[in-house]
Amino acid sequence: MQTSKKPEGIAERIYRQLKQEIFDFQLLPGDRFSENDIARRLDASRTPVRQALYALEQEGYVGVQPRSGWQIKAVDFDYLESLYDLRIVLELEAVKRLCALPPEVKPLPLQTLKHFWIDSPQLADGGEVASHDEAFHMTLVDAAGNPEMARVHRDITEKIRIVRRLDFTQRPRVSATYHEHGQILLAILDRHFQEAQSRLHDHIAASQKEVRQITLHMLQQAKRGVFP
Repeated sequence: MQTSKKPEGIAERIYRQLKQEIFDFQLLPGDRFSENDIARRLDASRTPVRQALYALEQEGYVGVQPRSGWQIKAVDFDYLESLYDLRIVLELEAVKRLCALPPEVKPLPLQTLKHFWIDSPQLADGGEVASHDEAFHMTLVDAAGNPEMARVHRDITEKIRIVRRLDFTQRPRVSATYHEHGQILLAILDRHFQEAQSRLHDHIAASQKEVRQITLHMLQQAKRGVFP
């Protein structure tokens, strides 16, 4: 997937809605549709629909076939593996920088994370935890102080979102996330560099392992709201 120039106005609204439907499993890999289908459903003309679809095509979410219309692209698991590998590199570097801070320096973003994940944890459902999990990891990278690292990490976060959210359809993974985030944070706050990196690596690796086990059947279950 590559970065594209996002559409504006009505096309932007359609673009965001279709992308969210992909992330929410309302549109699944292999689903076919025409520009007219989307225009009727979203009460819009074909021009902004086409603009939105072209933007999604540039990002790798949809493809168009002559005389066959548009189709949601299949999940490229090899590509996702490479994104997870890059994500690990970025987050381990972020932890290294955070642990190198003087003990008296207590970044506010880390204190905010500590309050949410350790001091006053509130167990939520899978969808909410997925969003909070994204915020946790992006906050760690943001707090490391390198804007370019944070930008790349945000791009990766969006690209793996569709499969990452499936990790939280498993109730044990929801509970484990709270525990693992807490351990990672405490290690960072105590400046235990090796422990923090080890726990973070294992935490991401567990999610990566779940991604390898995702099947089209699981996506179909997600669309129906029936999770394992």
